[in-house]
Amino acid sequence: MGLELKYGEGQTPLDEDEKKGLKIKTITTHGELDEFEQLNIEKAVEWTIHANLKANKILTEKFVKDLHKRMYGDVWKWAGEFRRSEKNIGISWPLIGIELKNLLDDTKYWIANKTYPPEEIAIRFKHRLVSIHCFPNGNGRHSRMMADIIIESIFDKEVFTWHRSNMVKTDKTRKEYINALKEADNGNIEPLIEFAKN
Repeated sequence: MGLELKYGEGQTPLDEDEKKGLKIKTITTHGELDEFEQLNIEKAVEWTIHANLKANKILTEKFVKDLHKRMYGDVWKWAGEFRRSEKNIGISWPLIGIELKNLLDDTKYWIANKTYPPEEIAIRFKHRLVSIHCFPNGNGRHSRMMADIIIESIFDKEVFTWHRSNMVKTDKTRKEYINALKEADNGNIEPLIEFAKN
């Protein structure tokens, strides 16, 4: 049968090679995939609670990749590896490493110089990370977890609530999230910060 995926607005289609990376061959629908991914993500959240994360560890390429692997490694063989294909969003894949390094360096600078308030630093990081689109799949959920880790582990503040949604279903909340991302693309970060906090 194989994996049949239907994509909502703002979701990135996987190519056939990426689909072959599915570890659980009994998954055939998007709903089943979301369920297994969610279980894997919950394990990653559990790990972040006990990991005693420090800024110098978090703001590294290794951590960005490791977190993705922890979030999706039970489901996808390529979890934690940068994508090697072009997507409907994100930068050209050969530039991922360079752009991620620029983002990590910028974020360290923002923190050291208090360029923005803590919430804004975390959300600016999240927005740029999802714009780079490092991985074949899971970039939105990964970037939101990175924002939560930054706000909690670096700034010692409560994690964002993200409307208490994982945004996998195409509903009103996801639409609001996509609109906030588009605003941020146009230089207005405020709606995304507000979305994250509600």
